[in-house]
Amino acid sequence: MVSTAKTPEEYIKEAPEERKGTLLKLREVILKNLPKGFEERMSYGMIGYIVPHEIYPSGYHCDPKLPLPFMSFASQKNSINFYHMGIYANKELYNWFASEYPKYSKKKLDMGKSCIRFKKAEDIPFQLIGELTSKITVQNWINTYETTIKK
Repeated sequence: MVSTAKTPEEYIKEAPEERKGTLLKLREVILKNLPKGFEERMSYGMIGYIVPHEIYPSGYHCDPKLPLPFMSFASQKNSINFYHMGIYANKELYNWFASEYPKYSKKKLDMGKSCIRFKKAEDIPFQLIGELTSKITVQNWINTYETTIKK
């Protein structure tokens, strides 16, 4: 489900009532832990966190007019999904997250390459998401992106 919301506030406002509180809390945790330099904005129909062109003028290699994406989250039909490109690009970070996850949740980790799916709001390990958010600075992400993803 791709949203046409223009702001994160609009996105949350249009979400199903039973998810609004969870989305607000997830956003709050991310913003509290987000390293300096990343910006929050709507990206790909989701609430996203990007490296602005002012910091990384090259932008995203798939479409240089777009800023470099880093994280996002979305309310999908059957889950709340959290996307973190650092987990996709950095095996050490992926391993850390996968080993920490069972300490915060009794549910099995439902994860794709960069997508972590939560079927129920109470399954979201907010503290762990906060820790993950704080682990990569803008410069770390640019370096990782340029050495592992950008071709």
